Amino acid sequence: MTKWLRLPAAVAALLLCFDTASASAETARIFWKDLRPATQPAAESVGLPMVAAKMPDHGETLSLNLQDKTVQLAGYALPVDREGDLVFQFLLVPWTGACSHMPTPPPNQIVLVTPARPYRMSEAYQPVSVTGALKPGMEKSQLFILDGASVIQSGYTVRKAEVMGVDKVPDTITLPVNSPWTFLNKKKN
Repeated sequence: MTKWLRLPAAVAALLLCFDTASASAETARIFWKDLRPATQPAAESVGLPMVAAKMPDHGETLSLNLQDKTVQLAGYALPVDREGDLVFQFLLVPWTGACSHMPTPPPNQIVLVTPARPYRMSEAYQPVSVTGALKPGMEKSQLFILDGASVIQSGYTVRKAEVMGVDKVPDTITLPVNSPWTFLNKKKN
């Protein structure tokens, strides 16, 4: 009799494995270029530091082809809402120094992320990978930085996101050699 009681649990576990496998198969790994319309130039081509100002629409045109799709995107986390080292909400940006040391990227290159559970983060601009449903739509966040507060506009949100640390962001923008902020590109040993 005990053997028959274990059978439904085994079937349920097997079905859960299939459900998890199909969910991960539906996750699209995207890059920062995928968040801009094809007609919009890349940040590298318009040059830093005035990225958004040099774009005809100031980077407010969003890519709608990924709406509500589960995506995975790597970038740098800049805390918006935190308590100690627990982060409840952050901006995901394509390069280190964005929004605080460097000019703000255009809205279609900023994702407002709310983790499914608080994410432990020891420093700003920690490289992370975010997985969740991407929602296009402008949102404003107040960011507290060393010299005061800034209001940052993001073009996308991911709520209930799964967040994990990564060693490297694959399509990060590297600052020019003559930039005074090149120290931000150096990896800590």
